[in-house]
Amino acid sequence: MVSLKENIDLVNLPQHIAVIMDGNGRWAKNKGAARIFGHRNAIEAVRQVIEGAGELGVKYLTLYAFSTENWGRPKEEVDALMELLVNTLQKEISSLHKNNVKLGTIGDTKQLPKDCRENLINAMDGTKNNTGLNLLIALNYSGRWEILDAVKRLSEKVKDGSLDSNAIDENTFGEFLSTSGVPDPELLIRTSGEMRISNFLLWQIAYSEIYITPKLWPDFRKEDLYEAIIEYQKRERRFGKVLTPIA
Repeated sequence: MVSLKENIDLVNLPQHIAVIMDGNGRWAKNKGAARIFGHRNAIEAVRQVIEGAGELGVKYLTLYAFSTENWGRPKEEVDALMELLVNTLQKEISSLHKNNVKLGTIGDTKQLPKDCRENLINAMDGTKNNTGLNLLIALNYSGRWEILDAVKRLSEKVKDGSLDSNAIDENTFGEFLSTSGVPDPELLIRTSGEMRISNFLLWQIAYSEIYITPKLWPDFRKEDLYEAIIEYQKRERRFGKVLTPIA
């Protein structure tokens, strides 16, 4: 069987792919299991997407793992998610090295449990010299939180006189975001068929191409990633302009 990978134009790859990993709970419910069962079975999807993006030569991959709103879920689910995060980071560090992946994070990670923060720091420190795919995990993240945080820090700079308010432009503002130094995602993938962006990268996805698949996240595999990239490559990115002459 020929892989969809053969149909991808490697010259026209998105530099940065962002993914809203949705559908774990519904996947588990369909199997008559608790929601955490879906989260545990989502790890293989994460592995596949990381490997697939890295093998193609994608430079940045951002995965939306835990939003600020997720703290409102039942305590047993949140606790299980945090434990799963700790265990996954410990187990996957060797795989990240094998695939030359550099791990980073965006979000207010100071609010995570101590063992989660420590494992996250260890994993990032252990992969800091890797030169392949840059993997960003969005943890305790929301787009509104990020924008408000940037505004507060910009305001402090203006207040203490180190920044002229008239000098603030899009590039300056971007330097105060969690993704400072990272190109905006050209492709945003959302699984589970939901038609919303769930407070994710609100500033950065202004002109991202959005690809929505009905597939639930635990079932997502490399071929699904390839399909999304092929669809992205079919689109004409205009950024609000008219590129094709009008007859």
